[in-house]
Amino acid sequence: MSLFSIFNVAGSGMAAQSLRLNTVASNLANADSVATTPDAAYRAREPLFAAVKNRQAGGDAPGEGVQVLGVTESQAAIPSRYEPGNPLADADGYVYSSNVNPVDELVNMISASRSYQNNVEVMNSTRQLMQKTLDLGK
Repeated sequence: MSLFSIFNVAGSGMAAQSLRLNTVASNLANADSVATTPDAAYRAREPLFAAVKNRQAGGDAPGEGVQVLGVTESQAAIPSRYEPGNPLADADGYVYSSNVNPVDELVNMISASRSYQNNVEVMNSTRQLMQKTLDLGK
């Protein structure tokens, strides 16, 4: 693996963690939303990632980055609350809230933020190594 491919690996990791942070932000923004039916309630979302294999070495070499496969919705149960005064209440007086767990989302946010920072450090270290190598030739 050359030093130049490290930039590709770290860059794809940064893009993946950026998507993860955006998904967490969307989940937290909708954590307190309510709906009239369980089908209309907001469901927590989570991105799916996969390692991208080195295409030049026939796929047997270490991964060459991260690929986003898509974003899935949680299949956890939608909680309901009895609020007959709520304008969104159904005929029985129930409203349906999102299945977002704010504690899990905050943990995901911290993890994604630290992963992003680690990828930035990898890029900075690689840049410094390349700069030192160029300085040796002077």
